[in-house]
Amino acid sequence: MPRTFVSCAGPLNKALCLLLVLAPLAAIAAGIDEVSSKDASSGLRTALSQGIDKAIATLGVQNGFLNNPRYTIPLPSALEKADRALRMVGLSGEADELKTTMNHAAEMAVADAKPVFKAALQRMTLADAKAILTGGDTAATEYFRQATSAQLITRFKPIVARNTAKLKVSALYDQYAGKAAQFGLISSQDANLNDYVTAKALDGLFGEIAAEEVAIRKDPLGQASTLLRKVFGAVGH
Repeated sequence: MPRTFVSCAGPLNKALCLLLVLAPLAAIAAGIDEVSSKDASSGLRTALSQGIDKAIATLGVQNGFLNNPRYTIPLPSALEKADRALRMVGLSGEADELKTTMNHAAEMAVADAKPVFKAALQRMTLADAKAILTGGDTAATEYFRQATSAQLITRFKPIVARNTAKLKVSALYDQYAGKAAQFGLISSQDANLNDYVTAKALDGLFGEIAAEEVAIRKDPLGQASTLLRKVFGAVGH
């Protein structure tokens, strides 16, 4: 069927063009207004809870990080170069063991994250909900990350530390990374093994939650939850 094009020349046509532009926006706004603040808040909690459950089920299991190319935690690039020197002095297996243990430590930390997330979900205010709902594709995840990161770091680091402490090369990691940081080869955060693994674990966790949020916003009508269909369908993402 041939498309019909409207010229925007002339006052009447300009007005018509303006209506064509504003009509979809007005429809979205009307749809959002029909969603109560309570429903918006509940919908966001449901979406985030769904994302949390999927992220933990994906990453918080044996080899969840190690076998996932997107989130596998590598040694910092500067230390990967230093690995050649380690192998030359007979430490051929330590770097591989370190990488494996780093990833297992992240898996165990992620598996223990759910209580922090569930508590944070309950603190989301009704006022926040609608603003987040009409934000970008990962607005809820970013809000949630800001609200929970400090607590998650506090919870993750002891778990990571217990696992990395089992490795005799953890002190060697800190030694090499510390020197690399002094020369600006890696960030000061990466200079500490536990800080590095904790940061990477959080990146993976929130990366998976964001992916689920994007999927929900992209196809709200395909969601099993009636509330998700209602709330995110009204936004029109």
